[in-house]
Amino acid sequence: MTSATAPGKIILFGEHAVVYGQPALAVPVFQVYARATVEEGEEKGIWIEAPQIGLAATLEALGHDHPLAMAVELVFRSLGQSPQGQKLRLRVDSTIPVASGLGSGAAVSVALIRALSAHLGQPLPDEQVNALAYEIEKIHHGTPSGIDNTVVTYGRAVYFVRGQAPQPFSIRGHFTLIIGDTGIPAPTRQAVADVRRLWQADPKRYNALFDAIGEIVQEARQALEAGDGARLGELMNANHALLQELTVSSAELDALVEAARGAGAWGAKLSGGGRGGNMIALAAPQRAQEVAQALRLKGASSVILSALGGNHESGVEGTGAL
Repeated sequence: MTSATAPGKIILFGEHAVVYGQPALAVPVFQVYARATVEEGEEKGIWIEAPQIGLAATLEALGHDHPLAMAVELVFRSLGQSPQGQKLRLRVDSTIPVASGLGSGAAVSVALIRALSAHLGQPLPDEQVNALAYEIEKIHHGTPSGIDNTVVTYGRAVYFVRGQAPQPFSIRGHFTLIIGDTGIPAPTRQAVADVRRLWQADPKRYNALFDAIGEIVQEARQALEAGDGARLGELMNANHALLQELTVSSAELDALVEAARGAGAWGAKLSGGGRGGNMIALAAPQRAQEVAQALRLKGASSVILSALGGNHESGVEGTGAL
């Protein structure tokens, strides 16, 4: 049996504007993850299971446009092999909530691509894993920025500009990121499409908003590298205000953001596509539990605390039992 894992991700700054050429900052979230396992089967064919979504089917039954089927087919194509005649059982498990802004789809794709290519004896390098995962992201999001698959693949804090090589960077200081889930599904595809319609109707206004977000991202990277938590909080608040102007916040997100600020967070904002999903808050470690409790009392369906900083890598765990 071969297995591989991939972490979740969260966008710190720059969502939506990143689709229009502006930079974004994102970090992996190792407290949640996807795991894929591959083992030899007894009968010809490729059997795929994903218990969290009630899926159990053959590769052929899923069809070419299913994300899991596409991941399998892309791996075989990349390796110059054929799925025909294979005897394989694939299983995907994930602790990442779907449609919450934590990169569930990308994590599943990356884990499956890594596990399958390793099991077939030709583990793919990160650059190729990232490229294949991006193709699958198009099914999930329509016009993806590429940031989800990039952060999940490399497992590093990343400065990202669409179409450019990602730039990993270091975070100085000791911060705690508190992630609060509204419990409301937030399909990124719809939010991105809505923002595009607004931009097409008034490009001058929305380009100015995107530019302002881009400036915040640049300042935020400097603050992260300098370990300036207070400044990061101010920038989070400013970024959230601009996302509200883009119409991608919601009453539930705003309520959690205000609760976090009121409990002593340096700053807070929505994260990801918006209209639901997650918000994030930044706090000193000694204030993190207080902020988390405030989010729970305000109705957050779940709260994740993640240390901001440090370098980790996701990857193939090797052959053996889980």
